[in-house]
Amino acid sequence: MIRYVAGRLFHRGFAAQILLKMEFTQAKYPDSLQSLNTHLSARSYITDYKLNPLDLQVFKKVSQCNTSNYPHVTRWARHVTSISGTPGAMAPAPVEPRTPEQVQAKKELICRNLQETVGEDRLETILKERDVKIYWGTATTGKPHIAYFVPMIKLADFLKAGCEVTVLFADLHGYLDNMKAPWELLQLRAKYYEAVIKAMLKSLDVPLEKLKFVTGTDYQLSREYTLDVYRLSSVVTDHDARKAGAEVVKQVAHPLLSGLLYPGLQALDEEYLGVDAQFGGVDQRKIFMFAEKYLPLLGYKKRIHFMNPMIPGLTGDKMSSSDPDSKIDLIDPPAAVKKKINKAFCEPGNVTNNGLLSFSEYVIFPFLGKREFEIKRKPEHGGDVSYATFEQLKEAYRTELIYPLDLKTAVATYINQLLAPIVKEFQSKELKKLSSQAYPVANTKGGKTAEPERPVDISRVDIRVGKIVNIEPHPDADSLYVEKIDVGEAEPRTIISGLRKFVPQDKLDGALVAVVCNLKPANMRGIKSHGMLLCASDKDHTTVEVLIVPEGSKPGERITSDMFTDPPDPQLNPKKKIFEKVQTDLTTNAGLEVTYKGELLRTSAGPLLAPSLVNAAIR
Repeated sequence: MIRYVAGRLFHRGFAAQILLKMEFTQAKYPDSLQSLNTHLSARSYITDYKLNPLDLQVFKKVSQCNTSNYPHVTRWARHVTSISGTPGAMAPAPVEPRTPEQVQAKKELICRNLQETVGEDRLETILKERDVKIYWGTATTGKPHIAYFVPMIKLADFLKAGCEVTVLFADLHGYLDNMKAPWELLQLRAKYYEAVIKAMLKSLDVPLEKLKFVTGTDYQLSREYTLDVYRLSSVVTDHDARKAGAEVVKQVAHPLLSGLLYPGLQALDEEYLGVDAQFGGVDQRKIFMFAEKYLPLLGYKKRIHFMNPMIPGLTGDKMSSSDPDSKIDLIDPPAAVKKKINKAFCEPGNVTNNGLLSFSEYVIFPFLGKREFEIKRKPEHGGDVSYATFEQLKEAYRTELIYPLDLKTAVATYINQLLAPIVKEFQSKELKKLSSQAYPVANTKGGKTAEPERPVDISRVDIRVGKIVNIEPHPDADSLYVEKIDVGEAEPRTIISGLRKFVPQDKLDGALVAVVCNLKPANMRGIKSHGMLLCASDKDHTTVEVLIVPEGSKPGERITSDMFTDPPDPQLNPKKKIFEKVQTDLTTNAGLEVTYKGELLRTSAGPLLAPSLVNAAIR
């Protein structure tokens, strides 16, 4: 043991002497720095696991050199600077002097559409001397969705302003945030995120020369980083750690210790990625302020913080990967995009909580550049219109010169343009396999993949135009009719209705009616009924009216709305009460029109109407 220690000390002493003799002059420093870089590749410091005078002696020789091509030397020098207080003047790459106009132009592009910038004075100081280094991090948890285009547009601005941009795939952060990303899936999800984000940037035609990707576990498990985590934990209070993560880390009744580490790790990333600024959503503000407070306590400088606004999702709340109704996946096909956009919350004239308008402001208009935002409409609906600025579009929507359907149609068109190259790229076998591995679908007991349940809405109900070709009183029930109804099939359907007390027989004979065609057949007093007529009814069920189907509608034509256009179920499962749930949102409006969740039900010839009942239930 004594011989081993003596040999180890001799090796250290020999290495130290060699390092001290190295010439770090302008002419010879490349060879010397390369040797030092190799020596430090497996060490935190030159001869030990803590800082000693030898590190300071070598540091004095290195401090005037440009070490940007020697990552281990740069890392070591940052630690020497932070722990010893020695100024670490790593020589920046020389740049041409910039005029105030050039500095202002870069600053405006960098800060465009941001909600807040902390450290604006530092930004101007850096821009006068060189380009800014910025990082944006994303935890590799749920699948990236359409809202990721909001930060991507800003990354495009940064790159166009000449900034050096690092995208951090924060795989370890995702695991620490209440284990949203299982440990065994960390690498797969990081690869999926990289493939998706690269495809998004290609879709935006972003220059990638000054863009790089880093995975958190590439450096967050190193000795130096771990040491700084311990150093940080010795000065951070439990209160500050909880407060910093309140908007980002999943909040539960009994939080895990890992959630308290999350803000500190994100703060340390600013130092270890060697950046001047961090970019994120305004929901990250508390973590950014945490970094501003605690990094200087470790001897590290404050960074600039750029904050994007949080845009509403399709339901009016924050767009989230855990809420399928609030977001559009990046590989959704055009039909799915149109369906989700058509179901979006989009109140006429409302410009304050409108996800489609927000997406237009922060993604579509920057994407269009100098092109105008176009809305295609039929002449009878006002004809085509276009807007050069978002403010013009917003004002037109506020004053109801354009309507929700106009906006939805245009936004869906532009989103599909953005997604087209991404969808195409993800048709490859390799990326399909990666997607299924990174986000496996839970299996049923039988070993088969469980199909996701469709949302319950009127698209699942097969409502068709029917024509009554024969009607007779039910032989065994005074309240029932037996009807033969043509619904566009080879033979008319037999349908039993309880209208005998409400509507005379001659009023129904030959009438066009609305028929639900995918209910499970049911026996009604000895005769099987293969559907149901839709009617309007008052609250007491004392007045019942058969719905008016517009003239010109054809038997068998589907009755639907512009919003809910998916194919219906072959047959509704009575145990799941799908039709009963849909019925709660079927009503007539003040204009006697039949609506589902405010959307008109119509045929190709026009909307369905009730004869006289306003705000009545449809049964």
